[in-house]
Parts: sequence; C-alpha cells; structure tokens
Amino acid sequence: MAVEVIKAGGNLSPAAPAAGAAALNARIQKRLRAKGDREFVLDLQLAVPAGITILFGASGAGKTTLLDCLAGLLEPDGGRVVLNRRVLFDKVARISVPTRQRQVGYVFQDLALFPHLSVEANIRYGLAKIPVDEQRRRTAAILESLRASHLASRFPSEISGGERQRVALARALVTDPALLLLDEPLGGLDALIKSAIVDDLRAWNRAHQVAILYVTHDRGEVFALGERVLVMERGRLIAQGTPHEVLNAPRQEAVAQLAGFENIFDATVDATHEAQGTMTCRLAGTAVTLEAPLTHVAAGATVRLAVRAGDILLATSRPHDLSARNIIPGVVLSLEQRDFMITAQVDCGARFEVHLTPGARDSLQLHSGREVWLVLKTHSCQLVGPGE
Repeated sequence: MAVEVIKAGGNLSPAAPAAGAAALNARIQKRLRAKGDREFVLDLQLAVPAGITILFGASGAGKTTLLDCLAGLLEPDGGRVVLNRRVLFDKVARISVPTRQRQVGYVFQDLALFPHLSVEANIRYGLAKIPVDEQRRRTAAILESLRASHLASRFPSEISGGERQRVALARALVTDPALLLLDEPLGGLDALIKSAIVDDLRAWNRAHQVAILYVTHDRGEVFALGERVLVMERGRLIAQGTPHEVLNAPRQEAVAQLAGFENIFDATVDATHEAQGTMTCRLAGTAVTLEAPLTHVAAGATVRLAVRAGDILLATSRPHDLSARNIIPGVVLSLEQRDFMITAQVDCGARFEVHLTPGARDSLQLHSGREVWLVLKTHSCQLVGPGE
C-alpha cells in the first residue's frame, strides 16, 4: 500500500467542510482559511510505502499543508494524489474525492477530541454509517490494542495527555484507514509514554501494512520511529533516505541545520590525502585547519564544513595518542546552562559551539578565559552544499 503525490502546488484553498460535528469543522476551517489567505507552493513528487515515513522540516516548510492536501482539507490548484492506485485528486481530470471518502486517518496537533463526548463516543464518531454492533466491536478492539479499554466511559478532561493521544490515535485507526497522517501527535509527552504509544502503533501496522506519514520537529523521534525520512523546505523535498543517511551525513546545509549541526563554516581545501581517505580544510579567515573525509573536490576548492556541537570533546591539557586527528587549542568565551546541557562558546580563531554535561564542566573546572583543546574525529566534519 502506498501513496503517491505528483506536483501538488500553487494557490491552496480550503475544501468544502465535511458533514457533521460543527465544532470540529469550525476549528478546521478556521485553520485552513488562514492558510488559504496566502499563496503557498508545494512543488514536490514523492511516493510513500507502507510503514512509518517521517516528514521533517522547520516550521513553515509545508509539512502540515501537505497532509491537509492528502486528506482533502486543502485543494491545490494543480497536481495529482494517488492512494493504492486510486486517484484521490487530479486537477486535469477534475477529480477531487471528498475527505470522508478518502479512507485517510488524520491525527491533528491539537488532537481535536470532542470534550462533550466520552472516549468511546469520540472513537465511534467516524463509524456512524455502519451498524451499531459493528461500531461497538471495532471500538472495543482498537481500545484493547492500544491498552486503553479502561478509558471508554471517561471524558477527555478526565484523562492524561498520553491517554488523550491514545484516544486520538484510536479514533483515526478504528476507521481502518489506507493512509494514516500524524501531525506531531506525541508533542509534549515524555520519552517512556512516547515509546509505549509508538510500540502499539507499530504492532497495529504490522497487521495492517498501511502508509503512515508522521510529522515531527524532534530529531530523537526521527531515529526512534522512522524507517524513512523526507526533509521539506519551503514546500520542496530537499532530502530523503534512512534517518542515518539523511541526518547523520547531511549533504545540504539546510538539512545539516535541521539535523543539529550547530557549527557550519566556510573553508578552503588545502590538500587531499587519497591514501588516508582524508583532506585538510582551512576555515575561512583563520589559521585553523580541520581534517575531513575525502570527497570529490580538488585542492583550492571552497567548501562548507558542518560539525555537531555534541561531537566535540574538550580537554584542559593537550591530549596525546588519540585516534582523533583534529586537536585544536582555544579559549572558553562563555558557558550557559540549558536544562541538563552546558553550551560552551570556544574561540579557536574560529568560534565553536560545544555541548557538554554539567558534570564535565565541573570536573574540568571550566570557566570563561580557561584554555582548552577541542578534539574532533575526522568523520565528525561533514561537507555540505547549499542545496538544489
């Protein structure tokens, strides 16, 4: 089972509201009118196979807009959407299947549960056209599969955040969707609750084998959940592959920034060392050189180097006999604590951001003005381009 999107782009307008549930329709239409008031172009072509595909990108990249187009909540002025060989939208052929007939499940960021309905009634909402006995059977089955049977008679205000997330997911799954759209469904939950919900979702999908598009801003979720990741920027697809391929070895600067490479420098290739599989790069305007993995660039070429702040080690005396090839002297400019992480700014001729724990800061007795050495592995230095 798969979904294919071909050139869904141009001005977007809210589709006609679905029947029923006036409060939910009002909320959805208000959100969509805000989008429809401005031009936004989705210019992409993608195919999503069965399994969990992560949709990753900065705010405003078009992730939720893409989901809304797939669900039929927004209608683009061009393009084509196909789900399991069934055409859901084709501007040229004048096909636009209404939302309720698309067999698409959608969990919104704000969950959109009906506060006046019980958990059971919320889940049964999408099953109104089937016999009552079948509604009850399906509802009981999905509650059991998501370990939420004990919540059936409660109201959304009477359950926890993680339980509300389970209910919203159950409401989407009970309709037996051919495509599941999840727009940051686990935001604000702790890691253990997220893990439990994802385990249940994976178990459900092993039996159903549907395509799942999962929007997140959390890099940890990308690695924990996704078999595949798609990166969007300004309505375009700029990278795709496994989480490791895309986020640990980004080829484009925009992807590197999203992937948490805090240090990005202009540099010039001083020399290449083919036998060692490395090259020496000098950071622009400085005497600082970094050894990076060899790529197909010649000496003298201008490149961009990206390094994660968490991949840099600090030492207060010059280290010896290490496999890491980059050992650079510097001076601590500042230390700032953010939750359980310390962000250090270090001047080495170029300014580096370094992340370390409060324990490491204390044991090294770090302070502003302290002389230190930065230690980086060769493969911590990634060459990135500006993108296409």
